[in-house]
Amino acid sequence: MKTSSTMFQDKHHHNHSKRWLTIGKGVPFVLTSLLMASVFSLFFLYAPNPLTHTPQQGHDIFQIPSQKQQQQQQQHEHATTTEVPVPPSKPHKEQKACDLSKGHWVPDREGSSSYYTNSSCSTIPDSKNCFKHGREDRDFLNWKWKPEQCELPRFEPKAFLHMVRGKTMAFIGDSVARNHFDSLVCLLSQEESPKEMYKDSEDRFRKWYFPIHEFTLTMLWSRFLIEGTERMVNGTTTGVFDLHLDRVDADWATQLPTLHYAVISGGHWFFRVMHLFQAQALVGCVYCDHPDITHYNPDFTIRAAFRTAFNHINACKHCTTMETLVLRTFAPAHFENGSWDTGGYCNRTGPVTEGEVDFDKFDWTVRNVQMEEFERAKKERGLGLGLGLGFEVVDVARAMLMRPDGHPGEHWGNKWMKGYNDCTHWCMPGPVDMWSQFLLAVIKRRNSVQTI
Repeated sequence: MKTSSTMFQDKHHHNHSKRWLTIGKGVPFVLTSLLMASVFSLFFLYAPNPLTHTPQQGHDIFQIPSQKQQQQQQQHEHATTTEVPVPPSKPHKEQKACDLSKGHWVPDREGSSSYYTNSSCSTIPDSKNCFKHGREDRDFLNWKWKPEQCELPRFEPKAFLHMVRGKTMAFIGDSVARNHFDSLVCLLSQEESPKEMYKDSEDRFRKWYFPIHEFTLTMLWSRFLIEGTERMVNGTTTGVFDLHLDRVDADWATQLPTLHYAVISGGHWFFRVMHLFQAQALVGCVYCDHPDITHYNPDFTIRAAFRTAFNHINACKHCTTMETLVLRTFAPAHFENGSWDTGGYCNRTGPVTEGEVDFDKFDWTVRNVQMEEFERAKKERGLGLGLGLGFEVVDVARAMLMRPDGHPGEHWGNKWMKGYNDCTHWCMPGPVDMWSQFLLAVIKRRNSVQTI
């Protein structure tokens, strides 16, 4: 569904304004009937994680570069006139050199549960409210991420809101991006209650405004980052997409000139049957059964999508307010003993160690492709496409590979999909809240660089 490029024009003093989105990891290789197409279409509409595919052998024509919150309103109004603003804190020297992505999960008595609860945050999407839907274990909340060479500070909503005062931040991506967006809303709402400014009819695009800090937080939903259209047969969805590798999705791209921060991510939608187009010509397919068309693996399409998105951002001549582009790397699903439609589940109650993680899984390949394209775009930006835009990474892939315990599983309350498990999205509260710790850290780092 396409939306008007003007729907997100600033409405802070005018407009105060379901289901959630599906992502997944593939579709059946062959749709044998419209009945089966209807079943799969229903899951695409309501389920967390469609089919799991193992990438098949294919071609890759891209050259791979080298790697690299209400207290009361009155209280806040008083605070803004009496308290001395807290300047952005500069990272310690060891934090500057620290790779936050490398570490392990350690027990933490405070844990995620001390940030907010499903009672203290009223904006948790129903499908991520795991305790509401019967989850009884709580140990999965009592862990924190410990980088190898430094400490990752707890999330400070006051500090975050101070640093983004007067700015606009957008999350660009699929329903896992929305998961991060909703988590951040809950974290910040413990400091200041936001006002809902916009929600589209399908609850894909959202806008929240934090009036005291004049901060706007927006969700710009995009399956693929680039233009993709689902094929229909007799009015029935098929789960098969036509994807234009060289055309960016205008629903988010048209909003770039209004942004100061963009947090971009994606990946799960690419594991399905796709027909690939370049300059309106069919150049290949993914998971198709056409013998006369070049077959590609999903990583080829993911690389093309991120390259096109980054190229568009780098070339945006009207994006004069853009300060920081953030890549959030791929967060894997954790289906065990089957996929979404074959009884796959995720019922673990604690994290696993890095030694228990299979880094040969395709999830890690997706992360690496994203990082390679991000580094390529960062290098090109510095070589002449414009300076001033900061490139930062919220690299959560390794940490989340160790958190098979953080998903809703059967506790997601979907009456249309009883018997299916959500092993792709993340419970709130839960380990997903750590992502904003990373985000705060990279914004602090970016601010410190700008003040040197």
